[in-house]
Amino acid sequence: MYIIFFIVSFLASVIGVICGIGGGVIIKPVLDASGQMSVSAISFLSGCTVLSMSFYSVLKSKLNHDSVIDMGITTYLGIGAAVGGIAGKQVFQYVQNLFPDANTVGAVQAIILMLVTIGTLIYTINKKKIKTLQLTSRLVCIIIGLLLGIMSSFLGIGGGPINLVVLYYFFSMETKVAAQNSIYIIFLSQIASLIMSIVTNTIPNVSIIILIGMILCGLTGSAIGRMINAKIASDVVDKLFMGLMCVIILICCYNMYQFIG
Repeated sequence: MYIIFFIVSFLASVIGVICGIGGGVIIKPVLDASGQMSVSAISFLSGCTVLSMSFYSVLKSKLNHDSVIDMGITTYLGIGAAVGGIAGKQVFQYVQNLFPDANTVGAVQAIILMLVTIGTLIYTINKKKIKTLQLTSRLVCIIIGLLLGIMSSFLGIGGGPINLVVLYYFFSMETKVAAQNSIYIIFLSQIASLIMSIVTNTIPNVSIIILIGMILCGLTGSAIGRMINAKIASDVVDKLFMGLMCVIILICCYNMYQFIG
């Protein structure tokens, strides 16, 4: 079980940095499909892995002076996402209390994630035909970030593909620029989510070995993902992203079958 969790965390972190999706959108459904842990435990482990990955990526970009994070826009998105991350945690707890059966909660997450991923794939395929916006309002950025944070925290994916669609459409960002800005948003929202879990004492019972191992895999995967991202073109990133979305949709379908069945 340890090996599966570590491999998934490492590969998800590599791909997460390359595409700007954080990795949680891969870790959460894949580990759900393994059936080895509860939905809440996997959500927590996924969030911690994504936090370590995003922390390394943001810090390394700053130290190397190759950061393309738009602080005037993304910081406010991140502030909204941080608040949304806390709210999303509360929504998750509410749904978990509403449906005592953990399988029901997992099914709800799988259905929502599948719908979000399908929408993201459709937009990405057609994004060259879609006229984008260039928003600058700080208040609007905070509101958009709030919605992103709620969604990502509730699903336990750290941010995922929906961040990229928002950055493409509302702020006209190029693929690689959007990827870096997305990781920054994920970093802020995951910090808030972790703090909320600690303050409310809702950290699930997980193996410390798996937790530390997944965090280390997140850091290592982030380092390798950055090196790969620097060597490939944006259109290659787009193709990898779309292929990944197709795989995630299939995994979500499998998880829905498992949880409902």
